[in-house]
Amino acid sequence: MNCIIIDDEATARAIISQLCTNESSLNVLEEFPNAIQAIKYLNQNDVDLIFLDIHMPDFTGFDFIETIKNPPKIILTTSDANFAIQAFEYDCIVDYLVKPITPDRFSKAIQKAESSAKPIKSKAKAFDEVETTSGNDLYVNIDRRLIKIDIPSIYLVEAKGDYIQIKTEEKNYTVHSTLKKIEDKLPDSLFLKIHRSYIINVDKIIDIEDNSVLIKKDVIPVSRSNRPELMKRLNLL
Repeated sequence: MNCIIIDDEATARAIISQLCTNESSLNVLEEFPNAIQAIKYLNQNDVDLIFLDIHMPDFTGFDFIETIKNPPKIILTTSDANFAIQAFEYDCIVDYLVKPITPDRFSKAIQKAESSAKPIKSKAKAFDEVETTSGNDLYVNIDRRLIKIDIPSIYLVEAKGDYIQIKTEEKNYTVHSTLKKIEDKLPDSLFLKIHRSYIINVDKIIDIEDNSVLIKKDVIPVSRSNRPELMKRLNLL
């Protein structure tokens, strides 16, 4: 099975790669320190199995699974045992390995992957781009389908390389687009760019301290050049 490893820790990637060398059925194609790089790779290459960490900065393992369509088999590798129940809600996940991973436990996971039903192969695709807006709705194009997002439910848009992440009250969406493109489509009455990488829904601000704002559990930096406009937008006493 052709496989890739996604983990933000170099040591963890090295350990999993070494464990893979003991399994004759595995061929490690690539290793990635973050999920965004892996998404780009999957758009161009077929993979049978992914070793995926859960806790990674900015873009978690579950965010990654939600982003790709028809994912291959996935073995989660994590130091956190608290997400096992949530993990097996995904059909693509065949096993859940808690670090440190022993060779015997690793071999059992590979056996599960080999014996599990083979999913329909398809090159993974991320949400392609912001398409259009209509009233209170924003549409994103995914695999030739337009997915509707309720604009007022958006509380944060963050640039992540060639992608943006749209965070809403219910779900996060990773879109192959630019911050500038979505900024042009969001209403100025609700949204404000406060940093080169962030657009926020001003109505969702919980707290402001120094050069940052708190929205939900996200602490977002405010650039010096954007702070005056933010302060103008607030209803100060």
